Amino acid sequence: MPDISLTTLLFLCLAAAAAGWIDAVVGGGGLLLLPALLLGLPGVQAAQILGTNKAVAIVGTSGAAITYVRKAPVSVRTAVRIGLAALAGSMGGAFFAAGISSDVLRPVIMVVLLGVAAFVMLRPAFGTGADDGKKPVTRARTVTAIVLVGGGIGFYDGLFGPGTGTFLVLALTAVLHLDLVTASATAKIVNVCTNAGALAMFAYQGTVMWQLAALMAVFNLAGAMFGARMALRKGSEFVRGVLLVVVFSLVAKLAFDQWTA
Repeated sequence: MPDISLTTLLFLCLAAAAAGWIDAVVGGGGLLLLPALLLGLPGVQAAQILGTNKAVAIVGTSGAAITYVRKAPVSVRTAVRIGLAALAGSMGGAFFAAGISSDVLRPVIMVVLLGVAAFVMLRPAFGTGADDGKKPVTRARTVTAIVLVGGGIGFYDGLFGPGTGTFLVLALTAVLHLDLVTASATAKIVNVCTNAGALAMFAYQGTVMWQLAALMAVFNLAGAMFGARMALRKGSEFVRGVLLVVVFSLVAKLAFDQWTA
């Protein structure tokens, strides 16, 4: 693990807690956690950033998944089937991620951040309810969810990661006609699988900073548990403003770093 100042360590732990909270409520905690690691550890290789990010995220995601499953209606069987496809996809993505540099990673993350921000701004009702939860789900839609949602988003999660939870919620709502609470619960189970697959590959490659990850994971878990309970209790409309502020702030910072690099 690189030599990290106390200020940087505190920044990373707070970012992990906030990321866990955002991920549990609306998904997309990686939009905060991964850029925070890039900003806090500018001299660390991208593969180590990605590996450490997964080691932190899987703890908070697992805690949120358990909280959701206890309270929200969710088909664990369907979620696990999608999750297994996602696990395979994430391992493939993590394999290719080993050769990616931070100089390539920053602009990609900026594009993803701006895309998510645009979607949230254009869809004011995002995360506040659902209008198609009673539509029937065909076998073809289930297969589509397993192959495209599981395998496709799983590959993306292993390769880059930020926004995976949000993309899963959107895709599951569109493909399986789930309401957003159920989609969030299902997404957490799937996300645990993608994180596990990617983490296994990063661990095999020796690109996880375990000591730092263990400390950040404690904060990420606390934020995720609190966020899941808050989402179940009062919804996630209030998170939209916070998410947009965080996204645009990070885009501005990453753009500045890329410009001055």
